Amino acid sequence: MIVFLTKAPAMQFDPDNKIVKLCAQGMDLEGEGKNEEASNIFLQAWEQASNHKEKFTAAHYVARHQKSIADKLAWDEIALNLALKIKDDSVKGAYSSLYLNIAKGYEDLQEFEKATKHYETALVYVNFLHDDGYGKMIKGGVEHGLERIKTHLKK
Repeated sequence: MIVFLTKAPAMQFDPDNKIVKLCAQGMDLEGEGKNEEASNIFLQAWEQASNHKEKFTAAHYVARHQKSIADKLAWDEIALNLALKIKDDSVKGAYSSLYLNIAKGYEDLQEFEKATKHYETALVYVNFLHDDGYGKMIKGGVEHGLERIKTHLKK
């Protein structure tokens, strides 16, 4: 049996959704350099989220503001586990980014076997990305991560 992985439709977010609005507000605050305020907004979004998609979205942003690698990794894993529960093929476009974030966390913790596994899984899902700047950035991040680990393991 041959299985072809194809690009998923872009994940849709309702601009009127309260969690999406909070995350957008947090991103604006990040852009203004107000990281502590942004972090608080993302935590508020997490606390108010009521379904897997909202929780996945909030967890992704909460992860970005963690002070330790281990805490960021834990939130990235929460975001991935929630994304995997969403019954919408469009979320598959986010898998490579989520696996990339987790792989980088393990790499930073020098757990290279786990990092390699997650980079390789991320690579499986790059086919769901669109051929745009974001898709190329994620694919490049995965490829560079695998190269860094190969180089490190040769030492």
